[in-house]
Amino acid sequence: MQLGKEILSTIGHFTGNEISLFNSKAVLRQFTKNEVLLKEGEVCKSFYFVISGSFFQYRTQDTGEVIIDLHTENEWMFNQESLIAQLPSQTSIKAFSKSEVAEISLESFHGLCAASQSFLQFGRLFNQSKNRTFIFDNSLTPTEKYDYIKKEKPDLVKVFPIKMIASFLKIAPETLSRVRANY
Repeated sequence: MQLGKEILSTIGHFTGNEISLFNSKAVLRQFTKNEVLLKEGEVCKSFYFVISGSFFQYRTQDTGEVIIDLHTENEWMFNQESLIAQLPSQTSIKAFSKSEVAEISLESFHGLCAASQSFLQFGRLFNQSKNRTFIFDNSLTPTEKYDYIKKEKPDLVKVFPIKMIASFLKIAPETLSRVRANY
């Protein structure tokens, strides 16, 4: 897999041998629109790098799907709580469009770390929830929330419909429409 160098560059610095080792462990997987990558109740056992396409992470409630996170190309995704604690996931991850990912299982990841401590740089991935935490812990206005995602994850507004982005930001779709009208 030629993509190893590009994928690993999103995490840190790796030698040619480490990139080759990563390539030997990574599995390419294809998903069709609406295909489920992780079901609520399953234990997350892998990290995924989105090569192409998009995904959404959601929780099913009486009112329907509540968006927890949105993922686009060149981004790592996984259910953090389930992966770290090896507990059943409280969310599902579904392909929003035809997609391709590189998957590294937790078992393969442990093998990579045993072979080279450079793979401990993957620890940076566990800080990815800081974006969600920032949005909700800082009592941002709808405009500030939208500004933040446009800056931090600009592809979201190009890929996902207003209703999904609004659910992710925990604001009404009408409010988001008004915010976007001011741009």
